[in-house]
Amino acid sequence: MTLTLYWYPKCGTCRKAKKWLDDHGIEVQTVHLVDEPLTKEQLADLHRKSGLPLKTFFNTSGLKYRELGLKDKLDGASEDEMLNWLASDGMLVKRPILTDGERVIVGFRESAYESFFGQAPAVNR
Repeated sequence: MTLTLYWYPKCGTCRKAKKWLDDHGIEVQTVHLVDEPLTKEQLADLHRKSGLPLKTFFNTSGLKYRELGLKDKLDGASEDEMLNWLASDGMLVKRPILTDGERVIVGFRESAYESFFGQAPAVNR
């Protein structure tokens, strides 16, 4: 199972997720969301596999989100418009995103990561 972590290394939540994975001996391929932004097709695939509303994929606390006034635009936007916005700038994407190619977690909550792996893995110290 190849795990991919889409992240922004300067993001505190992303660093917490990466540390949790490292502490549990879980290897991941990391992809820098700003240097290597997700394509519209990749975002659509992650969205479909996540089962989450597409709005969940927006970094609502980000500066770019506020600059573009997306809070007022999302309710009336089509899925295509939302995917175009997300693909236009990696800073608009909520992070981190963890996937094994079939399942997707958006954001970081320790309990969600534990569930993703079936149980709390033994901590490597």
